[in-house]
Amino acid sequence: MKKLVTIVLALALAAAVAVASANTTLVVGASSTPHAEILEKAQEYLTEKGIDLEIVIFDDYVQPNLQLDAGDLDANYFQHLPYLENFNEENGTKLISAGAVHYEPMGIYAGKSSDLENMPDGAAIAVPNDTTNEARALALLEYLGIITLAEGSGETATALDIEENPHQVEIVEVEAAQIPRQLADVDFGVINSNYALQAGVEVTGTALATESPEVAYPNVIAIREGDDREELKTLVEVLQSDEMVEWINETYQGAVVPTK
Repeated sequence: MKKLVTIVLALALAAAVAVASANTTLVVGASSTPHAEILEKAQEYLTEKGIDLEIVIFDDYVQPNLQLDAGDLDANYFQHLPYLENFNEENGTKLISAGAVHYEPMGIYAGKSSDLENMPDGAAIAVPNDTTNEARALALLEYLGIITLAEGSGETATALDIEENPHQVEIVEVEAAQIPRQLADVDFGVINSNYALQAGVEVTGTALATESPEVAYPNVIAIREGDDREELKTLVEVLQSDEMVEWINETYQGAVVPTK
């Protein structure tokens, strides 16, 4: 009888292992907040569809794309499309968007000053130093009437494209993730909301102004060109599902906004 029970238990264990191993594993690179958090929530729904996620967290904007291009990742989730396209152009990679999931409104936050209506002459304003996010930050400053950019400067605008600067503000280019830590040293900082969240900066109700949804850049699931695996399509479908939209809205209260 003991042998029979042992055999039955062994078979049950083997069956359980077989079921577990039947799931497909996707290795996805992500920023810790909010991307990895969103992926962890999505895992609840992906398991039902036979997909397990291995989430690799990065704290920079370069390695997730390089490792995806090299085949070390199946996908990544941290960037918006203009950044991805600019990265491809500068690095010769062939990465594409498999679908948009959310956007993170870029906002301007108080540092040593807090009154945008009475901008101090010579105020120092920190902006991200990567090409697309700097242009996005400058566009927000232009929208607020702080500067005027050269016509046609678009998604590659830098401080050199400022045509009118009535308050002679100083544009301080800083690595995007470091801007929350620089607020005490500048008058204002323009921050991606994911980095504000990571640094513990309250986004909702704290940002002095934010960009409008019409100009915000959606964050996408990036994959290698030509990789049409069904499990990658399922990953995007789950992230865009009504259940995930509801969870993102409830969790981030406007600091992260679903594109659906």
